[in-house]
Amino acid sequence: MLIRDANDDDWDAIWPFFRDVVQAQETYTYDPATSYDAGRALWMETPPSRTAVAVDDDGTVLGSSKMGPNKPGPGAHIGTASFMVSPAARGRGVGRALAEDMVRWHREQGFHGIQFNAVVETNTSAVRLWQALGFTIVGTVPEAFRSPVDGLVGLHVMYLPLTTPGGPA
Repeated sequence: MLIRDANDDDWDAIWPFFRDVVQAQETYTYDPATSYDAGRALWMETPPSRTAVAVDDDGTVLGSSKMGPNKPGPGAHIGTASFMVSPAARGRGVGRALAEDMVRWHREQGFHGIQFNAVVETNTSAVRLWQALGFTIVGTVPEAFRSPVDGLVGLHVMYLPLTTPGGPA
């Protein structure tokens, strides 16, 4: 598996799993009626942010991530990211590979930390992965997400420091 920067041509391969994940309404707060063009505008980042894809040996896009500053201005030293993996590629380490790439990228870009604003608490595989990579849950907004399966559930705010007091990590 190779992780590389996404290019404009990758959107056609990302769109089917992006659409399916958004329409499932289990892990993202995006409108389930998000169109192809609106999805592209949401997902395909431009510098100083980045969109990446995980591809296998034949070039098939297995998953994608997007990353960059969490907020502009005085908050731009904290990064954020989002991830989606094709259903056909789940359980193959694609999410972990994308996550490790994202942490490395944020470090290389000089970010102070990474904050996830809205990790659905019932997305236990994602919560476990983030915790395995050193993220902590710094708070949970109760009943902030409406799951079609579980009803009202919390959204975790998760954080990974990339620097230690007195210098880089």
